Amino acid sequence: MKDEHKGGLSRRGFLKALGLGGASLAASAAALPARALAAQEEVRTLPGQELATLHDLSRCVGCGACVEACRESNGFKYPEPQKPFPEMYPPRVKAEDWSEKRDVDDRLTPYNWLFLQSAEVEQDGETYEINIPRRCMHCQNPPCANLCPWGAAGREKNGIVRINDQVCLGGSKCKSVCPWHIPQRQTGVGLYLDILPRFAGNGVMYKCDRCHQLVAEGQAPACVSACPYDVQTIGPREEIVQKAHELAESMNGYIYGEHENGGTNTLYVSPVPFDKLHAALKDSQQIDSKKGRPGLEPFPDMMSAEENMAEAALIAPFAGIAAGLVAAGRAMFGRGEASGRSGAPGEGPANNESRDKEGGHED
Repeated sequence: MKDEHKGGLSRRGFLKALGLGGASLAASAAALPARALAAQEEVRTLPGQELATLHDLSRCVGCGACVEACRESNGFKYPEPQKPFPEMYPPRVKAEDWSEKRDVDDRLTPYNWLFLQSAEVEQDGETYEINIPRRCMHCQNPPCANLCPWGAAGREKNGIVRINDQVCLGGSKCKSVCPWHIPQRQTGVGLYLDILPRFAGNGVMYKCDRCHQLVAEGQAPACVSACPYDVQTIGPREEIVQKAHELAESMNGYIYGEHENGGTNTLYVSPVPFDKLHAALKDSQQIDSKKGRPGLEPFPDMMSAEENMAEAALIAPFAGIAAGLVAAGRAMFGRGEASGRSGAPGEGPANNESRDKEGGHED
């Protein structure tokens, strides 16, 4: 945003601020029309359309409310590893342990699925301070979901891409094929401990699942609802894309996510070009995609690459079977309750049967 515009609160944000402001303010909020407060929690859906989110980066002040809300909403899914970790063979396979660093919030980790990047950029004689909430892009044709040999993840019909922690063995194929390297591994959890603890996988991969338990009930993800500045909007993808173009036109701005990696369900609109934002983030050492700090490169459709298409075609017939066998192994070893839990409380593990057949699978 331009520096002089920083800090503006919308009416919806004002209501949220009231809700965060203590008992007296909460009482004031309660006196306001209930529909105004409830509207922010609802998700508009249309049959056959995926849900997408729009981030208006001109409104984000980097307050971190979305990061805290993400943790509060998804904390029950975070892994609780068993220690000491099995020594892996070959020894180059290193353990990844974030369980003692759960407060880290300047990158993606198994315990931090959303973080903020900030950049100061000059554009048309103006100085802009842009804050960017970063998490899974929820691609329309996700290589993570198409190339996992174990069927541990998939894209749901509503566009959410999820990793099934009941099936994932932590091989990190999903991370290596993701253009942004979003999923993060925690060692010491998951079925690999029972199957081949020294030779297979190395834990479970974790990332944003867009608060699927809330979306299933028609509610917005926590990061959307908690934002006091209305940075995010969620809705049917066609509407979100249209809004993104209208917003970009209104500010003479730029869109990221509509076409990157063949199209994603996370769209950003910025008053400054994304190549400038990427360069500024890189200059300030905020980009290291292999360490949970993704960039803003204009990635092509990874699944259009010939080798990826061939691999996906080879994996597809067997991934579902593999997922079933791994899930059966979990039941055999009495791991009905995951050490990292991906479902809502009491919901149980994510179910691949509910996943979009187009999506395929991930690590």
